[in-house]
Formats: sequence, structure tokens, C-alpha cells
Amino acid sequence: MERPELPLPQLHAFVVLAEELHFGHAAARLGIAQPPLSQQIRRLEDKVGHVLFTRAPGRVTLTPAGCELLPAARRALTDLADGLAAARAVGSGRADCLRIGFAASLALTILPGLLRTFRHRFPGVRLEIHEMTTAPQIAALHDKTIDIGLLREPPADETELGFRTVLSEGFVAVLPSTHPLATQRTVRLAQLADSSFVLLPRGAGPTLHDQIVGLCTAAGFTPQVVQHAVEWQTVCALVATGLGVSLAPASIRRIRLKGVAFRTIEPGTARTRVAVAWRENDRNPLVTRLLATISQDPPDSPGTLRGVDPAQDSEKAPPSPRRG
Repeated sequence: MERPELPLPQLHAFVVLAEELHFGHAAARLGIAQPPLSQQIRRLEDKVGHVLFTRAPGRVTLTPAGCELLPAARRALTDLADGLAAARAVGSGRADCLRIGFAASLALTILPGLLRTFRHRFPGVRLEIHEMTTAPQIAALHDKTIDIGLLREPPADETELGFRTVLSEGFVAVLPSTHPLATQRTVRLAQLADSSFVLLPRGAGPTLHDQIVGLCTAAGFTPQVVQHAVEWQTVCALVATGLGVSLAPASIRRIRLKGVAFRTIEPGTARTRVAVAWRENDRNPLVTRLLATISQDPPDSPGTLRGVDPAQDSEKAPPSPRRG
């Protein structure tokens, strides 16, 4: 395949003019006078063999040939910028490693597939995986000890970090299998008012903690917390001992732990959000590639967890009694 000889200044000038559709504005953006810009465009048109813009007094438009060239020109400039960033990253010793923080519960949902896809596409990249809750991930991103975070309920007041929602799911009640409510398929939140609770400490994830407490408050009671645990698996293990009950993201059902029952709650409209987080000013090309991997292969649609039947869990509820 013959490689086209298209000087980058011409390609850059073409993209800027296509975005501005005004020679004066495009020239100002490029930091050159209008005559040199016009010359760059004419030389590019000579290379292509077709006119790329129609020019009329006060009006510039792309021709069909120009419309066809524009996406390829943008990709070429973006690929070059990424290549330069990657080369600089190699020179600084950063290119072979991507540091990812993740909430432990995400090992039950999006994390395995995401890592598998990324490793397949970029086998030369070494991944450092750090298990941590939301608040420590936010701190680690600011401290630049991780590059990407996968966390629940990102804070709303962050200005230096970018967030993108990748999953939304509801909540379930986590009960000892011997609990009277474990005989029901659905638990009304108000029915938990007299129960002791095992919850994540607020410092581990303030927004999620407040959301769970808010669900209880809306149902007319304040949860009586008798024990905190940082990881959901520990929460479930403590619930199995009969220490208390809990409310947790629905994906926790994937923890197959004897002595624990997971039940749908009413009202069941509340959702918990999982997001990918990164530093807005980070120019690490591996961060860009991971974000692109998520965009190209999005996780399960909101509230849907592949391989999990919402009606099933580790301690199945008995059939609902017949009425009448």
C-alpha cells in the first residue's frame, strides 16, 4: 500500500479550517496569516486531487471530498499525539505499567472482563491492581499512586478528577439465613427497623454509606449499627454469624456464603453507581487506552449482571404461599 505524503502542517490546517469554516478564524487559531493558510489548503487539495472546500464571500463549506477526508485526518493527528505521548512515557519509564484501584465488590462484576480485554489488547502492559474502597482511591488518585480508579458513588465536589459511570445497580437486604424475614422473597425496608446492622464505615465510602442510611431513614427508622466492616465479604460473613443484617449492592449476591440470604427490597428504586475515575490532566496514554476499552466494550447494562438471575441467591427463598 502506497503511503501518502501529506505534510502535517497541511493536515492540521485542514482540520482547523473544517472546524472553523472561516479562513480568518482558522488562521488566528493556527497563529498564521490568511495567505499561508490558503496556500496550505491548496497544496493539500493538489495532493488529494479534489477541492476540499467551497469558497464564497462570507461562507466556507466542506465539499463531499472534504467531508470524507476529515475523520481520517482527525484520527491521524490523534494517533500521532498518542504516539508522541507514548514515546515520552517510555522515555520516563511509565509506559509499561498501569496502576488501577478497585472496590472489592467490583471483582464480582466488571473488573474481570475489563482486565481480560485490556490485557488481550495491550499484552505488553503490566497492571498493578490495588484493592481499596472509594475514599482511599480518591486520595490515591490525588497523590498519583494510582492512575485509574473503579469505585462506588464518586463524590460530587471533585474538580480535578474525571468520572464516567460504568454500571448502576440496586440494593438487596443481606440477612442471616435463620432470620424470620429470610422466608420472604421480598423485604420491606421498614421490616428491618428493629434489626441490628453491619455496615461499611462512613470513612470508607461516605456517599454510599449515607445512601444506605438514607434508605433506612426514608423507611422511618435509623439503623442501629453494631459492627463496621470495610469489605462486603466481611459484612456478609458477620451477617452469617447472626450479628446483624445489612443493605448492600445487588452484585453482592455473587458471594456464595453459607448462612446468608439475599432478598429484594421494597421500595427498590434506589441505585448505586459504579464509576471509573482518573485525573483530568493526566496525559498517560495508558489511561486513555483503558478509558477507550471501557467505551468500546461497555460493562453490563445498568442493573444487569451477566450470569446472575435476580431471583436467585445463595439461600433461596421458599415459594410464596398461595392465597385464598
